[in-house]
Amino acid sequence: MINDLVLKPDDYEPDHVKHSVGGMGGHLFRRAVHLAMAILPLIYYWHGEHISDIFGITPPQFASAVVLILITAEAVRLKTGITIVGQREYEAHQISALAWGAISVGLVLLIAPEGGLKGAAYGVPLIWSLTFVDPLMGELRRADAAPRTVAVAGVVACALVWVGCGFWLGTPIWLALLMAPVTVAAEWPRLRWIDDNGMMVLVPLTLLLLLHPWIV
Repeated sequence: MINDLVLKPDDYEPDHVKHSVGGMGGHLFRRAVHLAMAILPLIYYWHGEHISDIFGITPPQFASAVVLILITAEAVRLKTGITIVGQREYEAHQISALAWGAISVGLVLLIAPEGGLKGAAYGVPLIWSLTFVDPLMGELRRADAAPRTVAVAGVVACALVWVGCGFWLGTPIWLALLMAPVTVAAEWPRLRWIDDNGMMVLVPLTLLLLLHPWIV
């Protein structure tokens, strides 16, 4: 059973360009979309009230509707077996990395501690750890960097995200010491049905929710 869930070393190809729809152009588009998701928490936390008011609903209701739309769209895509530019060929038959990332971001916006603008102190670093750190680690692997180098770079970059949010948003800076290694560790397993875009968000989010009553 475990062997069916975890990719074997020979099954994992670090150079996603080789099996991306659109080749290098598709890969670059994929990276651009990944980085662009960094703007989503800024829109939600600072402009969510205004946007949701247009539809006569609350920001959480709006985020919930978007998540449901994404899940439905991904279900239709899987049913038809299509892939778009930037996706990998094997994603025709499993939930795509883009869907995992987008849905995970939506869940952060919905259930991260505090809520409202105060929630940005937790939601922004959780999401930015995905949007910035995952591409960094991926490109280092493409460059054939040693696993230790990839891990150290990921932890440092993730810690900088949390520390930066500490100065900007009041995020407890000590969380960088915990969340950075946890986020990178969550990215490391090569699972067949859960993309690292989901793991890098959902694992730290779960830990943060458990710790929040004791965070000061």
